[in-house]
Amino acid sequence: MYVIIWEYRVKADHVAEFEKIYASNGAWTELFSKDAGYQGTEFLQDLDDAQRYITIDRWTSSRAYDAFLAQWHKEYEALDVYCKDLTEQDNLMGRGESITHATR
Repeated sequence: MYVIIWEYRVKADHVAEFEKIYASNGAWTELFSKDAGYQGTEFLQDLDDAQRYITIDRWTSSRAYDAFLAQWHKEYEALDVYCKDLTEQDNLMGRGESITHATR
């Protein structure tokens, strides 16, 4: 499994719209769901800071994510540009793949 973790600081007057777009049935999930390699997104709001959110996107592999980006690049960029107006800041916290260790 491949995960991508983002952190967002949302403008106070755009919280409702941000939540709608990033929710489990929102625009990002709708776009990602066009690819069979997408496995879902966790959408988290900080309990101590109502304007701070985290998303954790899950894909079958980094290859699947890269293939998605290659096919849906224009749609991804358009949605990303639109969402920039909703946030004060967005930060890619990290990307990672599951590690499997051989048993002894």
